[in-house]
Amino acid sequence: MEIKFKSKFIEKFSKITDFEKFKEFSLKYPRKAIRVNTIKITSEDLIERLKLQNFSLEEVPWSKDSYFIKHLERKPVGNTLEHFLGYYYVQDSASLIPSIVLDPKKEDLVLDLCASPGSKTTQIAALMENEGLILANDILGNRIKPLKNNLQRCAVKNCIITLMSGQSIKGKFDKILLDAPCSGTGAIRKSPETVFMWNDNMIKRFAKVQKSLIISAFDSLNENGTLVYSTCSIDMDENEKVIEFLLEKRNAKIENIDLNLNRSEVLSDNSEVKKCLRIWPQDNDTEGFFIAKIRRL
Repeated sequence: MEIKFKSKFIEKFSKITDFEKFKEFSLKYPRKAIRVNTIKITSEDLIERLKLQNFSLEEVPWSKDSYFIKHLERKPVGNTLEHFLGYYYVQDSASLIPSIVLDPKKEDLVLDLCASPGSKTTQIAALMENEGLILANDILGNRIKPLKNNLQRCAVKNCIITLMSGQSIKGKFDKILLDAPCSGTGAIRKSPETVFMWNDNMIKRFAKVQKSLIISAFDSLNENGTLVYSTCSIDMDENEKVIEFLLEKRNAKIENIDLNLNRSEVLSDNSEVKKCLRIWPQDNDTEGFFIAKIRRL
């Protein structure tokens, strides 16, 4: 099936990127990556097991214990005993970044505000060595089941699941991850239907929710706590504009993100917002992502 971009979409994003490159990488077959679940197995042991099954692995430069993976005989990456046992998690390599930037510690109280299906929750648990405490929340009941299943498969034991709107959560946390609901325009290679669904009203609706969530999340931080805001959107209204909104409303500081990857210009004149990380699909052959590391003063 041929995927055609709407003329308004082309017009909007041609102003801020090389659209032909963006289109080329957005329509490419996704490059598979896995994250070793170090709660259950070491990277060395898993690599040995997978190489015996004719898998080829290459380290992801910006994420420890993570690998680009392919099978020379086209065996599905998710169709192995090791995956079933929770020894690894199939995860886009750009999706690994928010949890790394959050940098959770064993003693932290962490909130994963929009947690399902659990990719980042299980990653956070592994980074915390299954210690401390994670509150994993989602708003929809049908999203709790995959979250619960992935936490169980990966042997996560330092996590409590809650079902409520993100704005309803009251408390004080050391670290908060807000991987916000978004248009998904950076992840077209995974969900091509995004091209047909995209419209200006959809972006406005998402931006309204994102602004509400980021204020609520920031207010739930301990003093000197860290909030990581991320989306798999390439739209300024869901990214830079949301961070500008937070800075107008709250006493927040944006921190630099130093990782071994290619990045693109942040689309803001605000010197604080320029510290955020913007990635287009063509930058690293990944999904497009936006990440902000925010400190409560």
